[in-house]
Parts: sequence; structure tokens; C-alpha cells
Amino acid sequence: MGRIGALVPEVLRTEAQFRLLFAGQVLSLIGDKVMIVALPFAVLESGGSISAVGLVVTAQLVPFLVFALIGGVIADRGDRRRVLIASDVARLVVQAVGGVLLVADAASPLTLAALAALYGSADAFFQPAFTGLLPQTVSHAGQLQPANALRGLSFSVASIAGPALAGLLVAVIGAGAAFLFDAGSFAVSVACLARLRPRVAEEGIEEAPPPFLEAMKAGWREVRSRSWLLAGLGAGGAYAGIVLPAVFVLGPVSISERLGGPEAWAAVVVSFGLGCILGDVLLLRFRPRHAMRTAAVALILASSQAAVYGSGLALPGMCVLQFVAGIGVTAFFSGEKPAFEGR
Repeated sequence: MGRIGALVPEVLRTEAQFRLLFAGQVLSLIGDKVMIVALPFAVLESGGSISAVGLVVTAQLVPFLVFALIGGVIADRGDRRRVLIASDVARLVVQAVGGVLLVADAASPLTLAALAALYGSADAFFQPAFTGLLPQTVSHAGQLQPANALRGLSFSVASIAGPALAGLLVAVIGAGAAFLFDAGSFAVSVACLARLRPRVAEEGIEEAPPPFLEAMKAGWREVRSRSWLLAGLGAGGAYAGIVLPAVFVLGPVSISERLGGPEAWAAVVVSFGLGCILGDVLLLRFRPRHAMRTAAVALILASSQAAVYGSGLALPGMCVLQFVAGIGVTAFFSGEKPAFEGR
């Protein structure tokens, strides 16, 4: 037992509140990655075309973009734990309804689009609240870095386990099973969050937040005052608005038709996840002197991800190119962080 305990990171052994938060999120992250594979096939199972897949993906993305800033302001002035629970409960209900409709063969692209819009709206409030809550689950600042590192590791593990599980669920049972799995993962998260008792900030340390609209305006002024930040957001927005739709819409449809269904799409997504993990390892060993320049070069590599689907390659070649694209995506999004922190 002593050797096993030594293998467990100290932050998990000593920080009971972080342990609860981490336990709930690991399975939830796997559920998120399951849905990356399952959602397009759910639309196709419901009788939708490639246009319908695009509609559903857009219906989920747009509310997230619209409400993300509002979610950040609410997270800064409210009870973050309650915000997380409300977001998880809403997404649990959405995924459970979608799963039941798919299993009963009663889903349509329109109902899936409506559910996707509700999911995206609830999801927009989760990440800002989680980012603010995480430091409240550790006893001192020295534990924050390992806690964040474990959070990053859970993303990497989920990026491999989730797509692999999704390929199995969709191929053997159907997309409805993947939706129900995701709903179950939110139930686990809610159970952990309900028991969570985050550390309360010491009185007098935090200033009273400004009015809601004033806070949103102030945040936008801070963004506009930094040209490097505007450039980074513009690049990230272009990637999200141009590359990702091709990845999540054209990718699964083209690979399913040409290379063999959800199992092939899952293999491609897993390869991309492995590339992301290698990118994380490389960034841990080698810190670039000019992080923003490195991120810009990596974005070019990351943006080739969509073009891979039109290459006509067989599945092994497709997986290799997606592996390389995964390195670029990780280098872009992780490579920007040191530059932001250093300004």
C-alpha cells in the first residue's frame, strides 16, 4: 500500500476537496470526448444529412460563444459551485433526453439541434466557474500548479479513452448509448460537486465586484487595449470558425463513408489525442523563447487538420497526419499561455 500511495500525486493524497472535484471531472471529460465522436453519427442515425450535421454543430457552438462572457461575469460574482451544479444538471437532462430519443428511434435533426443549443448554453457557464473554483479546493498556492497539471493530464487521458469508447458504443449499440453515457458522467460530477466544500476567500481579500454591465465593458476594454491579445483571439476565432466546423462536420461524414464508419473516425480522433499528448510532453521539456511566434507557426500546422480529410489517404496515413496536427493544436493553445502571462 505504501508503494501505491507514493505513486499518487501529493495533491490528490492531501487535498480532499480537490480530490472530489477531480474525481467528478475525470469521467465528465471522457463523456465530453465521447460526444465528439457520437454527435455527428447521432444526426446521421436520425435521418440527417451532412448539412444537418453542420446545423447541429453550429447550434451547439453559437450559444456557447454568446454566453461565455456572461458566464465569466456570473462566475466572478456568484457561488461557483452552484453554477457548476446547475450547468451539469442542465446538460445531464439534455443528454438523457437525447439518448432516450435516439434509442427509441424518435430523434430528428431538428430536435437534436434544439438540444445542442441548450447544451451549448449550459456549457458556456461551466468553464469560467470551474477555473475560479479550482484554487478554492487546495489549501495553499503551492498546490495549485500540480492541481492544474493533473487537470491537464485528465484532458490528455480523456482525449484517448473517450473516442475509443465512443467508437465501441456507436458501432455496437448506437449513438443513443453514447448520449446516455455522457448523461451518466454528469450525474457523477453532480454527486461530487454536491459534497464539495470549497475554501472561502478570506474577508477583505476580494473587492466587491462592479455592476454586471460595467464588468463586461471593462473586460472588453482590457482586450481592446492589447493588440497582441486581439491578434491571438482573432487567430483562435478563425480556427474555431473555419477549421473546427470542417473537422466536426466533414471529418466524421467523409471518413465514415470512405473508410468504414464510427470505428474509423474514433481511430482518427484517438490519433489526434496522442499527438496532443506528445505536444504537452514537448512543451514540458522545451520552452520556446518566443512563445507567441511559436504559437503562430503551430497554428499553421493546426489549421491543416481540416485539409487532411480531403487528402484521399487511407486510414493509417490519415491517422499519422492527425497525430501531427494534434501536436500543432497543443503547441498553439499551450504556447500562447506563457506569452499572455508574461505581459
